[in-house]
Amino acid sequence: MIDTETGISERFHLLEGGLDERMRRLLAAAEAKVLGYGGVSLAARATGVSRRAIIVGLSELAQGLAPTPANAASAATGATGAVAHIRRPGGGRKRLTEGDASLRTDLESLLEASTRGDPESPLRWTCKSLRRLAQDLQAQGHAISHGVVGELLHEMGYSLQANQKTKEGASHPDRDAQFEFINRRTREELACGQPVISVDTKKKELVGDFKNAGRVYRPKGRPEKVRVHDFVIPGLGRANPYGVYDLAHNMGWVSVGVDHDTSAFAVESIRRWWQSMGAALHPGAQRLQIFADGGGSNGSRVRLWKVELQKLAEELGFPIRVCHLPPATSKWNKIEHRLFSFITMNWRGQPLVSHEVIINLIKATTTAHGLKVALDANQYPSGLKVSDDEMAALHLTQDEFHGEWNYTISPAQQQLKL
Repeated sequence: MIDTETGISERFHLLEGGLDERMRRLLAAAEAKVLGYGGVSLAARATGVSRRAIIVGLSELAQGLAPTPANAASAATGATGAVAHIRRPGGGRKRLTEGDASLRTDLESLLEASTRGDPESPLRWTCKSLRRLAQDLQAQGHAISHGVVGELLHEMGYSLQANQKTKEGASHPDRDAQFEFINRRTREELACGQPVISVDTKKKELVGDFKNAGRVYRPKGRPEKVRVHDFVIPGLGRANPYGVYDLAHNMGWVSVGVDHDTSAFAVESIRRWWQSMGAALHPGAQRLQIFADGGGSNGSRVRLWKVELQKLAEELGFPIRVCHLPPATSKWNKIEHRLFSFITMNWRGQPLVSHEVIINLIKATTTAHGLKVALDANQYPSGLKVSDDEMAALHLTQDEFHGEWNYTISPAQQQLKL
């Protein structure tokens, strides 16, 4: 024997595909009426129709059924079998915007960018969350919840969006011309078989069990534990990865410093690259072309950078040409895209707990032909001053085009040939 509730459920679901909203309600009400006392609850459980709808259906049965309009009956179900909603004209809950003409306008005024500078604006120093927007609208006399605020924002074309980096700041009038100069110089030097390198300091990294951006696969529910606060750990400090990227051979060198990121450290990294890789790759080199950012330890205005390059030129026995990128264009440095970006991807989500870990993670990042890395434990004191006399002693020749960006430093005993 099939119990009453199961029987109602089976009958209802056999017919449900051809029922509209009204007929679902009436059928459930008819079952409840036949059952008598307790029938409303039992019919609600068996059919899934709410008790309130069944009570409305009982009232309609008591008043007598009006014929269903032909157009409504024909639209009872769509192609997907979804239940059609048939209501009396004007039925259903009214939208808030229909009875509150100023709601939309007041919401837009809270979101207007022009109000950010208004000290009286309720959102001047607050986060524009849905709940906060709802609170401010309620304070203005609107009866609205945060959920409805979200629906209105969607209708008005608003969505959650992050900041987008598009503004590069002031652009130098000769920015494009300098890039053209760099591209031309690169092609010329590579065509002559001369070494061309891109150099820069990667972002300094705290050494220790600190959070590192990114995610890695681990057993579910067992993320690696790291420190809450990013304070320097005595004895570990920061790591300063300085990179040298060889454009001709697509090979990189990274020197991981443990002291200050100074010009002496930058040039020492170039020196180590030459001794470890450059000399073997370019046995017939007659000059070295360096492309660097306009700021930092290898900046165009840094005196110590040029003094240290003079020392390196004396050791190499041939001139060093330098071209700096225009202001505010460091992201276009070749090394950023060809080397540093891959190092960042390789160690994402990995706490850099020691210098050894940093070196091993960098080593695991390979270019098409190779990458070498070494720890530089030397001390490089900061704040060193270079006198005017030291600058005057440099064998520095500025190029005709923006000599402050493009120049050549030659050994003392060698005649400069441009």
